[in-house]
Parts: sequence; structure tokens; C-alpha cells
Amino acid sequence: MASQQPINATLQRSLRLIVLLVISAVATTLLHSSLYAGEPHLYPSQYASTVTAPFNQPSYYPIMAQPPASYRPVGEWVGRLILPTVEQYQQMAQSTQETDWVWMEVEVAPADASNWVGQVVRLAWQPTPLAQAYVNKASRDVRFAPEVQKTLEAGILHPVRLNGRDRVGPLQSLAGARPFDDVTVVLRGDVQREGMEILMNDSSNHSSLNLPNNSPTLRIVREPVQETGRYYGLVQFVEPVLPANAALPTQCPGSPPCTSDWMRVRHYNPASRQFDGAEELIRIPQQPQDKDGVYNMTTRDLAQSPAGEAGWYISGALDQAGVFTVQAMQPRSMVQLQPQQTVLGFRRGLDYINFRNWETVEMRKGTIQTVLVDPTANRSGNALVDWQEGDRVLVMHLFGGRGGNHAAHESLILGTYAGHFSFGLGRVVRDPFTNDLIFDIDYLQVYGNGSDGTISGANTWRNYMGNLIRGKAGTRPVSDVLIKLDTLTEDYNFGGTQLSFFNELLGELSLIGARYRIGDGSGDSTITSATSCVQDSAQGLFLAMQRFRQTIEANPQVMEWMRANPNDPTTQRFRRLVKLGTDLANHLTPMGVVRWDWSQNAEVLMGVRSEDEQFISIDDFQIRNLLTGLISWRTALPRQAHDELSMLFLTNSAKLWFLRPNQIGGNDPGIEPLEATLAMGGWKLPFTQIPIFSVLINRTFGGVTIPTAIDWLITLAVLLGFSGLAFAITQTAYIASPLSSATPFLSWQPGPLPWHQSLLTLIRFLFVPALLKEYIFRVLLIPYPKPWVSTFTWWSWALLALGIYMVYHLLAARFRRSKAATSPILLVLVALLGLACTIAYRYTGSLWTITVIHWAAVSIWWLLLGGQQWHDAASAWQNHDWQIPTSPMKR
Repeated sequence: MASQQPINATLQRSLRLIVLLVISAVATTLLHSSLYAGEPHLYPSQYASTVTAPFNQPSYYPIMAQPPASYRPVGEWVGRLILPTVEQYQQMAQSTQETDWVWMEVEVAPADASNWVGQVVRLAWQPTPLAQAYVNKASRDVRFAPEVQKTLEAGILHPVRLNGRDRVGPLQSLAGARPFDDVTVVLRGDVQREGMEILMNDSSNHSSLNLPNNSPTLRIVREPVQETGRYYGLVQFVEPVLPANAALPTQCPGSPPCTSDWMRVRHYNPASRQFDGAEELIRIPQQPQDKDGVYNMTTRDLAQSPAGEAGWYISGALDQAGVFTVQAMQPRSMVQLQPQQTVLGFRRGLDYINFRNWETVEMRKGTIQTVLVDPTANRSGNALVDWQEGDRVLVMHLFGGRGGNHAAHESLILGTYAGHFSFGLGRVVRDPFTNDLIFDIDYLQVYGNGSDGTISGANTWRNYMGNLIRGKAGTRPVSDVLIKLDTLTEDYNFGGTQLSFFNELLGELSLIGARYRIGDGSGDSTITSATSCVQDSAQGLFLAMQRFRQTIEANPQVMEWMRANPNDPTTQRFRRLVKLGTDLANHLTPMGVVRWDWSQNAEVLMGVRSEDEQFISIDDFQIRNLLTGLISWRTALPRQAHDELSMLFLTNSAKLWFLRPNQIGGNDPGIEPLEATLAMGGWKLPFTQIPIFSVLINRTFGGVTIPTAIDWLITLAVLLGFSGLAFAITQTAYIASPLSSATPFLSWQPGPLPWHQSLLTLIRFLFVPALLKEYIFRVLLIPYPKPWVSTFTWWSWALLALGIYMVYHLLAARFRRSKAATSPILLVLVALLGLACTIAYRYTGSLWTITVIHWAAVSIWWLLLGGQQWHDAASAWQNHDWQIPTSPMKR
């Protein structure tokens, strides 16, 4: 009997495990079958057009314990999110006070957790202060705004399943972002497991997987990253083939017949380092067209695509017949650390950003450009050696439009196509297939409501760009800038105190993305002039920089350590970060004031304000939309933010790596790349790449910057300096002149006008000549003084503008036949005034300061220093064709 007891115990544990697996299988089947049960009504949209295709449904892909041969998991933990019911949330809140969690159907797990594969488990947060603080800040009650119904009917997706729920957190908003449970994620960072051993050893605890507190749990510290596919491989497309039991797609872009969506591929062989490995027949399903007749991908000419010269990473899963079905693709050549071109030097780097990055984009269809810009290296080899395994980069993403002759093609409106902007984070990693270094990129999307099902938050490149259903790589030109700058991407160690700006930025952008998913509680992430992908991504960067600096400066131990170690590399790097932060603040607040909502949100993040206050000001500005957007006008358009931030980082010694895919993959003959532009940037000077109207618009908005107190002190100093020089020059001319009269050119001689006429004269002089001339001859003709505009370049344009200003003065005098306006003493003073205003503009960057200088100089001379009398006298002498006097009393 003693030997029988261990056998019975083993048998009981085995039976419990079998029961658990059966229950899990039944629950999984029910969850699969109920994915579209009781489905919400879908209005026509890109998402509605594709979601019902069998190969786009989770149930099409059975869950496997092991990856197929020649493939690897896309991550350690991969699964499909399932939104719990309101009752399940209430039950959990009552028993554990947890408010933000979701179900996750585990599709991939680490080797030591293989028994989790196929289980529906609970995904929740670890009880750390940082994680819980993030959940609190990201959670909102969701009550749809009235206008949501109209946008739903227009085909825009909103989180309809979340409407009416309380305290919707980041996990809920991710699982409930679409009408159905079809969001796949990969878990990053520390993942803790709870509860599986309890279920395996106590049958009373797994009577129902619908009870949250009886479920195994995975606990995380950072938001899951949206992913596509379970496994991925590296292959070369050989040719499309048509199996005997398959048929050609009935619909596809281009002329019939369609190309087969079955493809023969060869896998990469690590031994030979060639694509001479196993051959396989895979499927790349032709996606349905959307309501506008647009196809997101095609296999037409895919095997001949120039983007695939180095092979393709394909991700997906085995279908019910055991065929690997592709769900996303990525060209290997784009992420290899092998740039096609290296641009060395700061000036050449600026030229590439301004004029070469999007040059002849319509002719680049189907191709990829990879360009490394290094402002400090003197040789290409030296530039490349700085990129090493483990390096981290900040990513800036911009996509352009879907042009061409398709019926639903996009086009420029008033010479402008806005596009889309986002930040992201990347790493240099070792490719597990080739052992080469490649880039691994995650986007941190701040994405308004759309029709294709793209969700705000962290997205892998495969999910956001390469996804066959809604990815951007096949239909849009894209510019991703990878920014390598140690002040941003390397952690700080202040004598044992570890801090990371990289993680700070991840947290801020994740928070904004989470609240965008629910429209900050309204369910509506409408794009306005004040809230958009680029405006709120910029807000995340601004808040991260502000909060990180405040965290350091509020830590007495860190500040004391830096004072004791002024020459330590970490201290010097922090000083460079402070300079970069100042440049960013000046750039992101170009009007000289911080947006009220950004200031409020900074206080929310620092704990000064209540976390329940509205964070993203969606649908709350109304009439203030335009004015608020103008305060941060440099981030109003994605292209401007992309280019100017690139130049700002380059000015701070960053190395930039540009990845430029242009509608890559199969060939859709009805579309072509459309450049994302600056405002009116599509209208360029003939035979150049100069968007003249964009230049003038940017200089105009730059010029209306609101001056600071220091700017007004500079203005006063310049005005006093001009006044002193003007008096000195006129006194010298008076003494030296043989025709010297009783009074010099500038002397106290108040005009004879009554007070009301004097007031009208002051008002007139404010607009003409002061405001008009300063706007034309300073603001429009001189580059706005930004950090990346060199002193030599700026002064070259400034002196040219001053010369044009003087030529205009002479031509205007000739046109009016006014000899008085060509008086030598007056010309000297006009040139001196122009130079004074130029100096003031150089240091204040404001039209208002130079207008005040011009207005004060002209008004004081005319009304108080004899200007009117001199003009009258000069006119009288001109009528007699005599010599122009140097003072009102000359004869």
C-alpha cells in the first residue's frame, strides 16, 4: 500500500492536468466561436471590408506548442487580447481592487512555460508604484460624445464596446479598441507568472475560467506592444505558383488575371549565408478591397521587387491545413546596418534633410533608400563604426500620401499633403537568422480615430508598417529617421542613481497613446488644429524632457554629486541635455509661451493637479482650437516637425539614419508615392526643390513670436545704441559741413501738428513704414534665426536684405522724384536703422521688436526732432531745384 500511494497521487495530478486542458480547450473554442457572436453593427470602412475574410480571423490559425521548422517566435510572450465583461471587472475590483486587466489567449510562451500555450489567462499589472501610477493616470470613465454616432456612420472606428464603462485603463482600452477581439500583442520587459501551479494542483480552483480570481495571471510593468503574427522567418520570394486545389484571387489591383497569392520561397541558410535553404510553398492572401476600392497589398511582381534583393522577413502562422500564411512582411535590406549612401558634414546633412530626402519621390516607387547622415565623421567607415549592438535610437516617423490615377487617390490640397507623424524607439540587435546587426523598431503611435483599425500605442514595425491588412509600407512613402544621440538614448548614472530619459519618453508617449484610444473619455480622438498625431507627439517629447530635468534637479543627492564631479562624462552629458532641452523648448513653443494644456498636463504628471482632469484636449477647445494650435505652429504639420526636429538634433551632434521605403512590395499600378509636404510645400520654384511659399509662411509665423522680457531689454538696448550713433553721426556732419546752419539735422524741434493729428501720425507710422517694411525686408528676406542656421549664412542673407532695403529706398525716391529722400545724411541714417533692426531681429526673432524700433525712430524724428520741418524745407528747395539742406534752416 505504501508504494500504491505515490502512484495514486501521480494519477490524480495527471487527471487534474487532463481536466484543466479539456476545460481550457473548451473555453478557447467558445471564445473563438464567439468572436463575432453578437457583433456590433459595422458601417462601411476599410476595417469592415477586411475583418470578415477567413484568413483575417483568429480562428483560422490553430495554436501550436512549437514554431514550424525554419521559423522563430516573434517574442517570448505573444497572445490575443480578449475584453472581459463588465461583471468580471466588477468581481475583480471587489475582491482585489484591480480595475485594469484583460484576458489573453497565450499563443507563444517561453520554453519553460510551454504549458501556458493555448490557455486563456489574465493579463494584469504588477503592483509596483510606477505601474500603478501609470494606470491611474491613463484611466478614464468612457462616455461617448454626441458626435461619435455621425463619425461611426462615416466609417470611423470608435471603441464602441467601452462606452459606458468606468475607469477604463490602458489594457482595457487596448483590448476594446476595435469592435472584435482581434488585437495581438507581444509582452516586453519583466513578466511575472501567477496561478498556474494552483490550477494544476487544486481542481476546485478551475471550475470556471470565467472567474477572474481563479485564473492564472501574467503580470507586466509596461504596456504590451501590438504585434502581427506568431512566428517569423527570413526568405527569398522565388515565384508565385498555383496549387492544383487553389484558385486565383477574383479581385486584385491592376488588370486581370490576378497573380496567385501562393508563393514558392527559399529560406535563409546560416551555413552558406545564402538563400539556398529549404523551399516551401506559403500563402500571402490577397486582401479584399476597402469601400473605396483600395487594396492594401498585392503579390503582383512581388518576387521581382527591388526592395526584396536581400530577402524578406515574413511573419504569420500555420493555417488549419498546415500552410504558413503570411500576415506581415518586412524587407531585410531596409533594416541592415548597410547604408546605401553616407552624407558627411553638418551643411551637407542640412541639405539632405531639406531637399534630398523626398526628392523625385514619385519616381522611387517600389524602392528603398537608406542614408546615414553624420555631422562629425570625416570618412564613411568612421561614421558606421559608431553603430554597435545594443545601441538605442529615437525614431521619428512620417508617411506621405497614396497618389496615382486610382479613383480614390489622394492629392495635394493648396499645394499641401499633411501625412502622419509619430515617435518611436529602436535598438541595434543581432539578427537570429544571419547573426548580422539590424534595426528593431517599435512605433509609439498617437493616432486619431480612423477607418482601418490602427490603434494608438506601441506597435512593432511588422504591425504598423508591414501588416497586410492595414500596414502602410505597401501604399505610402515613408521616412523614418533613427536618431543616435547619447543625451537622449543612454541611461544616466549619477554616482549610483540610475535615471533614463529613454524610459521617461516611453512612459509619456504611452500615456498619451492610451488616452487617445478612448478620446480621453469621450470616445472620439478627433484631429483638430490643436490636437493631432504631431501636436500630441510633440507634447509627449516636451513633457518627457521637462519632467526628466525636474526629476534630476529636485534630487539633492544627484545635484551634489554633479557639483562634486563637474568633469565626469555623465555630468557633461547632462549639461548637453539641458542645452538640448532649451533648444527643444524654444522650438516646441515658437510663440514664446507654453500651451495652456501642455502646462496643465505637466502639472498632472508631476502630481500637482488632479489626475481626473482632462489630459488630451479633444473636443474641448471649440473656438480656441485655432489659437491654441498656432501657439505650437511648428508642430502643426508632420513634415515640418519631421524636418525641423531632424535639423535641431543634427545641430546637437546627433547621427541620423534615414529609412525611406516607397510603396514597397507588390506593384499596384494605380497608385504612386505622394510627398508629405510643408504648408504649400508642393509648389516649388521651377527647376528647384525650394518650396517658396512654405519658406515665406514659416518666416511669417516665426516673425510673430511673442517677445520675452529679455527680448524687450535687447530691443531697448539696440534702440538706445541706434539713437546714440545717429546723434553722433548727425553732429559730426553738422560740424563738418561748410553750409552748417543754426541747427543740426537732429535737434529738439517739436512739430506744429495738433495732438489728434500727431496721434493719427503715430498710428500710421506704426503700420507704414514700420510694420510693413520690417515684415518685407527683415522677416520675409532673412532666414528665421534657428540653431541650425549658421551665423555666416544668416548674416549673408541679412546683409543682402539690407542692400535690397537701401535699393528700394533709392528706387522709391526716384519714382517719387524726391531728392530729399536721397540726402546723404538721410541715407546713412536709413542704413543705420536697417542695421539696428537686423541686429535686433537676430537676437529676438520677433517682428514686434523690430517694428517698435523702426516706429520709435521714425516717429520721434518726425514729431520731435525736426523731421517734418526738414521734409517741408527740403521739398521747398527741391521745387526751386536748389541743394537739399542738411537741416531745416539750410539755404
